[in-house]
Amino acid sequence: MKRLLLLRHAKASPNGKDSDDRARELTARGRSNAAAMGAFLQRSGYAPELVLCSSAKRTVETWRLVAAELGGSLQAEFLDQLYLAPSKKIQGIVRNAAAASVLVVGHNPGIEECAAGLARKPANKDEAARLERLKVKYPTCALTVLEFDAERWGDLGAGALAAFVRPRDLE
Repeated sequence: MKRLLLLRHAKASPNGKDSDDRARELTARGRSNAAAMGAFLQRSGYAPELVLCSSAKRTVETWRLVAAELGGSLQAEFLDQLYLAPSKKIQGIVRNAAAASVLVVGHNPGIEECAAGLARKPANKDEAARLERLKVKYPTCALTVLEFDAERWGDLGAGALAAFVRPRDLE
């Protein structure tokens, strides 16, 4: 089995007309949400084996706050290719992963499109409700957990939508 976790970065400061988008920092709410999501990952048993993170400041900061709640022992790969990456790019990067459980920390719309695109047809009411919430709105610091009955990432098809968690779900 393979598990893919897709995390949109936490709430970041607005992008001014003269500012560098890659340098945007998290807001106080964003920092709080990222820590809460890390605590959720810890208590739910969803801690990943491998972390692939966009190199933008807001994604790196999101990951560091999540990692602190996981004990800080996980290492991440910070990839320029994940900055504003579309779904197909994210999937291509994941298909080359060596770990059974991978967390991607990235940006919308790519993260949302990847989550929706890889989710299978729901097998029950709970899974259908998760998919509907995901499609309605994928807010900052939202997490999707997809589980695949596959031996290799290269064999990736549609997966079970095991969880879709928004920061407000953790309050």
